Amino acid sequence: MSQPRRVVITGMGAITPVGNDVPSYWSSLVAGKSGIGSIQSFDVSQYDCKIGGEVKNFEAAKHFKNPKDARRADRYTQMAMAATKEACNQAKFDDKLNLDRVGVIVGSGIGGLYSLSEQAKNLFAKGPGRVSPFLIPMMISNMASGMIAMELGYRGPNYAVVTACATANQCLGEGWRLIRDNEAEVIVAGGSEAAICDLGMAGFAAMKALSTRNDDPTAASRPFDKDRDGFVMGEGAAILVLEELDHARARGATILAEMTGYGITADAYHMTSPSPQGEGAGRAMKLALKRANLKPEDIEYINAHGTSTPQGDICETQAIKGVFGDHAKKLAVSSTKSMTGHLLGAAGSAELIACVKAIETGVVPPTINLDNPDPECDLDYVPHKARKMSVRRAVNNSFGFGGHNASIIVERFAS
Repeated sequence: MSQPRRVVITGMGAITPVGNDVPSYWSSLVAGKSGIGSIQSFDVSQYDCKIGGEVKNFEAAKHFKNPKDARRADRYTQMAMAATKEACNQAKFDDKLNLDRVGVIVGSGIGGLYSLSEQAKNLFAKGPGRVSPFLIPMMISNMASGMIAMELGYRGPNYAVVTACATANQCLGEGWRLIRDNEAEVIVAGGSEAAICDLGMAGFAAMKALSTRNDDPTAASRPFDKDRDGFVMGEGAAILVLEELDHARARGATILAEMTGYGITADAYHMTSPSPQGEGAGRAMKLALKRANLKPEDIEYINAHGTSTPQGDICETQAIKGVFGDHAKKLAVSSTKSMTGHLLGAAGSAELIACVKAIETGVVPPTINLDNPDPECDLDYVPHKARKMSVRRAVNNSFGFGGHNASIIVERFAS
């Protein structure tokens, strides 16, 4: 039996509340800069939660060959396209690329919620004849993958994973699998989300899931802090180019990191609450370590799911302790959601970019707003300021409503 093919990362792109490309995103994280503020895109005067991590100064049309295509796409697809083009530009593909062997797996936890909300208003106010003929293609969660393939001509495997906040990690993991199994040479993978709209905010607020620290937005997302009161909604997209190692070498690509482990599990417990002691999350991390052929002490950094919810942060802490044992206290663990808010279906890929940059630069981004650590959250969460340290291997965690857990391991590339 032949050895599984190795999978490397050769391009990255990001549209986030703290920067509309990878360099600005990363510099903001390292600086501990928050992208959370009072919501500007619609009237939130009647909402309990009035804050979010909105993407600023985003011009959709310039990221499409045909501006009409941008107008026919929901915001989540528009941002996915922009992040994809940045990632593919960094990967420096040439005209020798076999497009039949290039796939796209880009998902969204919710899809085109903004389009659905706007067209529902048309339906109820003006009747069914005023609903846009583009509503269905704008709202479905696979359309980002579809439109990216159409725009760039990628004819390989194409689909979208939808597992709530685990979406992007699972898209990346399934891309990793396809390349290892020789189903493709290149997979463009990640997630995108644009749920900061009236319906999205109302729905999450009704669940009592969101922070209501409206008077101090930049301090509202506070993972692992005793005074946390819920997550802050963010939006954005993050895309990575996964490539088979020999294929990348043959075309002289710059290799940013190697993806070596992937683990997915289900809690089978509750629609929105994690299983006790983070049991499902722990199994996902163990599977990722097993597939990477690593021991717990081989990991230096974990980018935590760390949403700033009361139960979620405790359960993830318990899961890390259960998997890493005594080594858990030696790990650097941080939640970049403290700065971006929760990008839902895009969170995993945005945070995997942070892991790759930590490996590349020797800097671990901080958890800001950790002023009063929860006694039940007692790991090293890199509070307040970024830390210079050597990172060879990192774990990226994403856990979603429905009990979906996905962990990925990336390593510094070694020939």
